[in-house]
Amino acid sequence: MHLEQLNITALEWEQRTKELPDRTVFQSSAWISFLADTQRGEPIFAAFMDDNGVAGYFCGMLVRKFKIPMLGSPMPGWTTAYMGTNLLNGIPRDFALQAIARFAFHDLGCLHLEIMDRRLSPDDARKLSFRTRLFNGFEIDIAQSEAALMANMEGSCRRNIRKAVRCQLRIRECEDDSFVDHYYAQLEDVFAKDGLVPTYGKKRVRALMHYLLPERKVLPLQAIDPEGNCIASMLTVASNDTAFLWGSTSWRRFQYLRPNELLMWSSIQHWKSRGIRKFDMGGGGEYKRKYGGYEISVPWLRASKYAGLESLRATAVQAVRFQQRLRALSKHQGASAGLPPVASTEHAA
Repeated sequence: MHLEQLNITALEWEQRTKELPDRTVFQSSAWISFLADTQRGEPIFAAFMDDNGVAGYFCGMLVRKFKIPMLGSPMPGWTTAYMGTNLLNGIPRDFALQAIARFAFHDLGCLHLEIMDRRLSPDDARKLSFRTRLFNGFEIDIAQSEAALMANMEGSCRRNIRKAVRCQLRIRECEDDSFVDHYYAQLEDVFAKDGLVPTYGKKRVRALMHYLLPERKVLPLQAIDPEGNCIASMLTVASNDTAFLWGSTSWRRFQYLRPNELLMWSSIQHWKSRGIRKFDMGGGGEYKRKYGGYEISVPWLRASKYAGLESLRATAVQAVRFQQRLRALSKHQGASAGLPPVASTEHAA
């Protein structure tokens, strides 16, 4: 098996792959365009070929960090979950991933590769020579009845949803630019709790809305209090049979009204009504257990052509974390002195 690069546009990719049952929203043309904009990378589309012809498809993004060519599907810091492969006819995923490594290092001339594939199990990952870490999270089967979904939640979660309703919170869908401003201001407040600033800039939220709203692949919801204030926001994305939590924010001073739980329940109801069958909670966090999902563990694979690049990657991750804390400190000091805050900039961890 080998990969052949496809010289096609994102829209042509959409036409070719939109009916594949295992495709995620992160492999759609809208998402690829979002990544190309926010990561300033080159979309890579390829077909797996074997003796019988096309055996599946692969998409990713070619980027350069520190002048080093890297292929991500996805990379950490892209606010993007599972990409990887779409395979036909039961092709083994370990064969496909070995073909991707050859394609990345020999055909594209990359020096580093990262992949996260939802259909790859931890057991399958152990058969490969990649370095691996597990991306743990929760997923909810929302094909169940609403009564069953409620019954599966922890009692405290059901009570919090009822409390939000009693407090006369209402949920509205907001598609104009004001959503981005509210969402990002609340996000800054969330990160400030730990003395940090957000890991991505407002531009990324605006780009997400720009590319996915026309395709109806993103749901921007706000929780509004009785006085008409937006006190919390949530972004979920979906395609095919799965929805994903992309971001959830709220003002800390209003969290006692429990807007986050009501937003989550409203998002689940929305996607369920549109035929979505699974809701991925977007990674770990013990607080997500209360929504009644089951645990999932997805391998995140990486490989470097040269051994020294692994230590360089680790150094880069630490540098990004230090930079984030430094920006937070500068912003806090500037605010204390009456100066304008330092602008948040995007980065890939």
